[in-house]
Amino acid sequence: MLGVQVIACGSHVPENVVTNSDLKARYGFDPDWVEQRTGILERRHCPPGEATSDMAVRAGREAIQAAGVNPQEIDLLIVGTFTPDFQCPSTACLVQDRLGLDCPAFDAAAACAGFMYAFVTAAQFIATGNAKYALVIGADCNSRIINPNDQRTFPLFGDGAGAVLLTRGEPHQGFMCYQMGSDGSGGPLLDRPAGGTKQPLTHETLDAGRHYLKMDGRSVFKWAVRLLTDTTELMLDKTGLGIHDVSLYLYHQANVRIISSAAEQLGIPPEKVFNNLQRYGNTAGGSVPLVLDEAIRAGRINRGDTVLMCGFGAGLSWGTTLFHW
Repeated sequence: MLGVQVIACGSHVPENVVTNSDLKARYGFDPDWVEQRTGILERRHCPPGEATSDMAVRAGREAIQAAGVNPQEIDLLIVGTFTPDFQCPSTACLVQDRLGLDCPAFDAAAACAGFMYAFVTAAQFIATGNAKYALVIGADCNSRIINPNDQRTFPLFGDGAGAVLLTRGEPHQGFMCYQMGSDGSGGPLLDRPAGGTKQPLTHETLDAGRHYLKMDGRSVFKWAVRLLTDTTELMLDKTGLGIHDVSLYLYHQANVRIISSAAEQLGIPPEKVFNNLQRYGNTAGGSVPLVLDEAIRAGRINRGDTVLMCGFGAGLSWGTTLFHW
């Protein structure tokens, strides 16, 4: 799916920094355990009154301004999120209104793979000529859906958003290869049991904490390492590229041990892997566009580079691409 380019990026994280020491003071967490097991030193949490759409609007506006594009020219908006402001309307519709866009807007709910699902979908609209400019945003307010008493899960997540603006590019630009995948049999490994039509919210489900995200961390860890190695090898096999032909690897910022384990198995040099989870934690749908924006700002991605991006998480779901910049 070539002939597509990213012309601008944007990102936003809340100003409220929550360090591992803060978590120890508030909830009794062990800072050393968090750092050693995950690589996370701090994360951002939205203040009261700020929600997923607020972060998405700021990230999207930054991308639009960076591109110098008239918002009225944007004819598609997709928001990858699993922490919407409301069950309805969609977060994308809220963002569309506040950004002053005149276009269809919808959410892509694929948890931590949400941005990648939205990214691939939007690129197809561009590649087929059905959209001139597509704004893709990944955003999640994870601090609102995780039990602060869950010492194994709560420290892992933070809040944040990232955005990219797509349009037509040169014939060699865009998706050299991509994969979207899912394995619903692994759904119970990472889920929120209550809050949908299967288990509506009641006093009983709230008291039991079933509206919070729960995760089988050990099983998810093993799956994620295997998934990262398999999907990376698939991208390289399909394109005939080697590990060193890729300029930079941008993996979902879930856990530094997942990323380093997969990179070591694949033989990827550490300098080719760009991470920022030590400062933000796992921002779910915001993870890949956040690390992408930071890598660009750091001068690590330039025109002509080949970048591998992968988002993975609940579903189980994943999305991977080799993108020629």
